[in-house]
Amino acid sequence: MSASTRVFVARLTGLSVFDPLGDQVGRVRDVVVMFTRARPEPRVIGLVVEVPGRRRVFVPMTRVTSIDAGAVITTGLVNMRRFEQRTNETLVAAELFDRTVTVTAPDARAAGFDRATVEDVAIEQSARRDWYAVKVFVRQAGLSSASRAMSRLTRRRSGKTMLVDIHDVAGLHDEAPAQSAERLLETYDDLKVADLAEVIHDLNPKRRAEVAAVLDDERLADILEELPEDDQVEIIAGLDNARAADVLEAMEPDDAADLLADLPPEQAEQLLQLMEPDEAAPLRRLLSYDEKTAGGMMTTEPVILAPEATIAEALAMVRREELAPALATMVYVCRPPLEAPTGRYLGLVHIQRLLRDPPHAPVGSIIDKEMEPLPAHASLEHVTRTLATYNLVSLPVVDDDGRLLGAVTVDDVLDHILPEDWREERHELEVKP
Repeated sequence: MSASTRVFVARLTGLSVFDPLGDQVGRVRDVVVMFTRARPEPRVIGLVVEVPGRRRVFVPMTRVTSIDAGAVITTGLVNMRRFEQRTNETLVAAELFDRTVTVTAPDARAAGFDRATVEDVAIEQSARRDWYAVKVFVRQAGLSSASRAMSRLTRRRSGKTMLVDIHDVAGLHDEAPAQSAERLLETYDDLKVADLAEVIHDLNPKRRAEVAAVLDDERLADILEELPEDDQVEIIAGLDNARAADVLEAMEPDDAADLLADLPPEQAEQLLQLMEPDEAAPLRRLLSYDEKTAGGMMTTEPVILAPEATIAEALAMVRREELAPALATMVYVCRPPLEAPTGRYLGLVHIQRLLRDPPHAPVGSIIDKEMEPLPAHASLEHVTRTLATYNLVSLPVVDDDGRLLGAVTVDDVLDHILPEDWREERHELEVKP
């Protein structure tokens, strides 16, 4: 094997993949290897490539004609069927990075590397043009808690490192008892939340739990909102109750309520009791409504202002980055108190109207009073028809006393009218380069 053909997986992930005509096919996300008894080096059988549409597909190494520092070149047809890992396949970034292994080479053991953590894996092309994993870049295990804390703070890893032959590493193919997921998340650092959720969905349950343990509460909450219900329940059930309650507090109220509704009632009640009372109250209210009614689908945190608030204040509210686009299209004007359930609901203001009027004008002077609010018991069909009839992306929901309870958005409705497995649909298409 020639050293010129050696590529490290951590550097390979993220590279653009091009067809022979120079058109970009996608981006490398992982490398698939297969362990066999025939030889100590696992064979590289292909790449996991993310293509437009957030789909991850498999590209065999036989289709890879060139790998250099800037790109991967492929040839032939690219099968656009979604990648599904087989039982005898191992994902290098997802499953080998951060794994604790035993290094058997005498010089490595003498240097204190008998126990080490996998940082990277090098692959090489043989004279017969097959690719194999040949080297492992390891970091000395057993760092102190202070060193690990400093590493997380500075994003620089502590401890000695060494490059060793893969046949001198034991434990790569064994079932890992516990494994960090920091290196995996670094590999996918450029992904948006929905795309990262897709990656996490494809992991096995053990690895999903390890990823959840590394993510902070806010990030995990965002990802849970993008995952199928079964994955949500599995991850929340794997957390200790105190942390699960913190994550639920960080989720959008309607998504958190939907997740609680999928848990056993006893567990849901335990989590609600661990939450802050002002965070648990909206969830209890949402859980009191039927799932397919306006009350069951709404979010309890739309943009709410008093009539004397200025247009400038309203624009500042809808400009917030954390606000969902559908909620940012509408401001709801109510009498105090301004947290749901509010005082008397007065009407709504469209964002386009906010952009047309003077910033110093009060929002109470430009209220649209013609749009009737939805009652909390309005059916899914009623909500869907109203949104479609008036070309809206959100609608107010009020109680029998005319107090604003929340708002239903078009994404809430889509979650209920699409098939239950819409997040998991498999596409089988082929494109020519």
